[in-house]
Amino acid sequence: MAIPDITALRQAIRPRDIAVAFALLTRLPLPHFHFPTDAHRPPARSAWAYPLVGIVLALIAGTVGVALTRMGATPPLVAAFVLLTLVMLSGAMHEDGLADCADGFWGGWTREKRLKIMKDSVIGTYGVVALVLSLLPRWYLISELITDEALIWALVVASCASRAAMVWVMDSLPPARRDGLSDRTGRPGESATAVAVLIGVVVIVLAPGYSAWRLTLLGLFAALVVRQIAKRKIGGQTGDVLGATQQVTEIALLTGCQMMAYGWQAIP
Repeated sequence: MAIPDITALRQAIRPRDIAVAFALLTRLPLPHFHFPTDAHRPPARSAWAYPLVGIVLALIAGTVGVALTRMGATPPLVAAFVLLTLVMLSGAMHEDGLADCADGFWGGWTREKRLKIMKDSVIGTYGVVALVLSLLPRWYLISELITDEALIWALVVASCASRAAMVWVMDSLPPARRDGLSDRTGRPGESATAVAVLIGVVVIVLAPGYSAWRLTLLGLFAALVVRQIAKRKIGGQTGDVLGATQQVTEIALLTGCQMMAYGWQAIP
């Protein structure tokens, strides 16, 4: 990914992109914004703002967690409501993507069959297992971070950087099908991808108490694993693949935050 020049960045970043990103990735009741439209600008060019969406969702969920903690709720109960808040705010779209990928990648023997299964709205055994193995560790990790009083920063890091990882996968792999949401949305381009990744890295660096390079490597590794599996199984990315990327990367980053809270960063 080449570093774009200043002119390219100015063309890539537009105020309307933020509204588009929130409309796509959340279920928040947003007001109608009047921004100039561009019929020649693919919706994917707003992907640079995806990490900003992650920051806002994490702050809302973190505020819920802090409020419940101050009211005397136990960490497991607080974690359950924090996780519920995150799922409701996003409309469970990333969880749905993870489940569809699990069903398709391991339920079909050919690329065409896998894509057909992923498009089916019926969830299968692999999808159920994937959801359980996603929700349980997130709940446990969040409950541990509440105990360590590092909840909001951990949520911001994981939610923001995992959505930056989505943009990278979206740009680095071609759409796997020509009639899917990902193909209609387009690809972000180098400028939007660079901005998204930069936002994610800056947030990790600014997070107090965490080793930035360790978290960055964890997030990169998790996103790379999903990317390579998708490339091997279906030859590209879909909206479901992007959702799976967000989920897997978020778990990896929360794991890193929890491990650092218990002394991992003291290890050379």
